[in-house]
Amino acid sequence: MQKERASLQTRSNRAVLVAVLRRCRDLELLLTRRWYRIPVTNAPARAYAYLAFYQPASAFGVRGQCIRYYARVRSHARVQRIQLLPDEPEHPGAREWYDCVRVDTVRQLQHPVRNITPRRVTFGFTTLHRLRTAQDFLQLYNVAPIEQLVEDGLRRAGIVAIPQQTITEGARRYRLDFAVPCRSGAVAIECDNIASHRSPAQRARDARKDTFLRARGWMIVRLPEDRILQDLPSCIARIRSAMRQCGGACVSSTRQ
Repeated sequence: MQKERASLQTRSNRAVLVAVLRRCRDLELLLTRRWYRIPVTNAPARAYAYLAFYQPASAFGVRGQCIRYYARVRSHARVQRIQLLPDEPEHPGAREWYDCVRVDTVRQLQHPVRNITPRRVTFGFTTLHRLRTAQDFLQLYNVAPIEQLVEDGLRRAGIVAIPQQTITEGARRYRLDFAVPCRSGAVAIECDNIASHRSPAQRARDARKDTFLRARGWMIVRLPEDRILQDLPSCIARIRSAMRQCGGACVSSTRQ
């Protein structure tokens, strides 16, 4: 009995790679031909037993912004894109090499895993148990809901903040966790969870984002996950201080 339980636990915690279906056709190919392609340059070194498929809203509309399907991995093969998609010979990546991942029957989750607070989704790892039980993306990665905590703290403090504000200029596009309009500027609030912001690559992206925003007059407040969880009032105090440096809030809400 103990061996059976251990076996069930091992299967439920097998590594799952969260991948992205960028086009409706990719979902069609997945369901009919049962394969998914990953550019060799982006293929993860870590082994995985399952694939879960994120459908972005940009491609799937109201059916998007969630994971609905997953499948067990059968095999891998390295092929050129044109071999997989011969009807797209003019594609810029037609001659590039891909990891073609063939899968077993594509299954549908009992409840979709929704990207409730829209986050940029790239390849990431979770477990089969989390995939089958999660309702929100944060639960896939066992991440504390720090943005929700900050949003609640801002509301209680009477600070009007715009969640998920997007700043676009030319080809550059940045999304802020929260933006607070002020009389002589604005404050960008970034909630940095440990798992997502510890890598050198992510720190470099954060630095480029900060440079871009400061050059356009933004005051930036980065709140580390541990500080949000341990001392939210001090985080709110930092935001208030930044707001004062920007001339104070343009508007205020009723304190609750």
